[in-house]
Amino acid sequence: MTIDRHPPIIPGFSHLLHGGDWNPDQWLDQPQVIDEDFRLFALAGANALSLGIFSWTKLEPEEGRYDFVWMDRIMDRLANDGRKAILATPSGAKPAWMALKYPEIRRVRDGKREPHYSRHNHCFTSPVYRAKVQAINIQLAERYAQHPALGAWHLSNEYSGDCQCTLCWAAFRTFVKTRHGDLAAVNRAWYSSFWSHTFTAWEEIDHLDTGMHGMVLDWRRFVSEQTIDFMRVESEPLRRQSPQVPITTNLMGTFQGLDYFRLGRAIDFSSWDSYPVWYRGDGRDAEVACEAGFHHDLMRMVGRGKPFMLMESTPSQVNWHSVSRPKPPGMHRVSSLQAVAHGSDSVCYFQWRKSRGSCEKFHGAVVDHVGHENTRVFRDVAALGASLKRLEAVVGLPVSSAAAVMYDWEVSWAIDSAQMGRNTGKDYIPTCMAHYRPLWHRGISTDVIDQTCDLTPYRMLVAPMLHLLRPGFAERLQAWVASGGILITTYLTGMVDENDQCFLSGWPGPLRQLLGIWTEEGDTPPDDASVPISTTAGGLTLGLRPAYVARQYCDLIHAEGAEVLATYAGEWYAGRPAITRHRVGLGEAWHVAVRGDEHLIEDIVGGLADRLSLERPLTGLPEGVVARQRGTGPTRHVFVMNFSGKPQSIELGSGWCDAEEGSSATSLSLSAYDARVLTRREKVFI
Repeated sequence: MTIDRHPPIIPGFSHLLHGGDWNPDQWLDQPQVIDEDFRLFALAGANALSLGIFSWTKLEPEEGRYDFVWMDRIMDRLANDGRKAILATPSGAKPAWMALKYPEIRRVRDGKREPHYSRHNHCFTSPVYRAKVQAINIQLAERYAQHPALGAWHLSNEYSGDCQCTLCWAAFRTFVKTRHGDLAAVNRAWYSSFWSHTFTAWEEIDHLDTGMHGMVLDWRRFVSEQTIDFMRVESEPLRRQSPQVPITTNLMGTFQGLDYFRLGRAIDFSSWDSYPVWYRGDGRDAEVACEAGFHHDLMRMVGRGKPFMLMESTPSQVNWHSVSRPKPPGMHRVSSLQAVAHGSDSVCYFQWRKSRGSCEKFHGAVVDHVGHENTRVFRDVAALGASLKRLEAVVGLPVSSAAAVMYDWEVSWAIDSAQMGRNTGKDYIPTCMAHYRPLWHRGISTDVIDQTCDLTPYRMLVAPMLHLLRPGFAERLQAWVASGGILITTYLTGMVDENDQCFLSGWPGPLRQLLGIWTEEGDTPPDDASVPISTTAGGLTLGLRPAYVARQYCDLIHAEGAEVLATYAGEWYAGRPAITRHRVGLGEAWHVAVRGDEHLIEDIVGGLADRLSLERPLTGLPEGVVARQRGTGPTRHVFVMNFSGKPQSIELGSGWCDAEEGSSATSLSLSAYDARVLTRREKVFI
């Protein structure tokens, strides 16, 4: 079903959100600073501020004694100015008094209970901590549920980490019982007979055996589910008191600790914290932008395809990379509008004002320590705020994709645990991004999905290193290809099931019939070696080059009905198939048995996208310039972004309008790190 426009993230507030993480509780002894922030909000066009993320001690300075006077004043002032609060629950960092009085809420790692320090160091299972979180959240919900400034609830902050206390192990055993049933089924699923690790009583499951890969996989699933269950506890009073107010939490891209596709079902829209390493000084900003685009598309799909919130980004620089450089002129605009182009309905920052002390005092912010608006960074933010106001017709517009790249947390976890021919340089995430790159450079809207997602919207699916297959996915994939889909798979496909046990039917397991191949074994050449590949006549007719080079992974396959498009031209397996195509029903299943160079991925992924004529908003763009589209028909907005680091000129032809200025545009002159937004001239939305 085609969606013309999604509702705004904040109900009834049809604006692109602009603002960030604001911490007035750090300045309560200097009220003039808070007054100045309200003046600066207006200058920057800030309409949404995240509040209270780490304010628990200010809200509850001692057990059971609450102080909301300062928050009341802030919320009232925001409402009077027509701004919205993304109001956080403060569970991301507990008060010291709580950690001292209730030591059982602190996590256990390596058999030791952690001291009170840093943040994100609480036990999600602890009934004491859950009760304390519910108590403060009930106070927040009852006080602010109907407040006119409340726009959305923000759960905690960057959920992460696990605990291995006795309570968590008891909860894990319950999780395992629910998932597998009896202990005999657990032993089968975990293949515990290896090394005589068979469990004879549930109580024996009390530590993580990293050599038992099925157990490791279930532990990671448990951590995700226990975090989600904790989120439900956090959310209960919020949903009860304010069912009309959406709930979100800030995610972290491909963070390995949690399966975000599972977590995304517990929130109303996805939010995430984006910190690419821009401006490396090596001309690679277009590649950095491609990686950022992959993460934006992933976070959008974690939120079920709805517009997401860029919860955190930096307007200048971070302070935690080995080298943290500020954004050069223009970079803030183009990187922010890139998020909007990929489906964000916000541009927000960590942080609004730099803190005076502690570990993030030198992290970038809208307002520097100097405290006024006369800085380059503030001017950049204010200029972007003005642009976002002129672009509000974008709010709610969908990103419609006919192509998808598969990234799956369970696949990533299984590959990480596997001990095989190559135990360094497995590079699952970079490989997914490499297969996304030809689509991104063409400006083709692409969803990043996992095996639980619906395949029907897509004409093309790229599934690199599909090592683990979830139950039922092979059958769904078979039906999708037969109905006309184009599938691309690679080496390390179909090796293990959902319990991380190898298929006994030969690799690629239940995909063997679909792909028309059998993988007998695999070679993993050292990093400094390569294996030549020669394209067959059939491959040449499909646009492949005569020769390619394979590195690191070379699966040795047999064609079982698939057409051979390229063969190895070196090593002892010369002449064996390296690339195949299998026609199934109305569709095709391609298999690339090697880790090829960038030319191979470009020719196959990009070539098939061209052959399918997947929609591209603009063609003929200079290198480093990319276009992305939101909306369809008369509402479509095309974002043209220059990541090349140098000025670029583009001829558009007739029929285009500058969405900000409302003027006709037949060409564009983009400065370095610039972006423009276009609409069709027949109907301009500004």
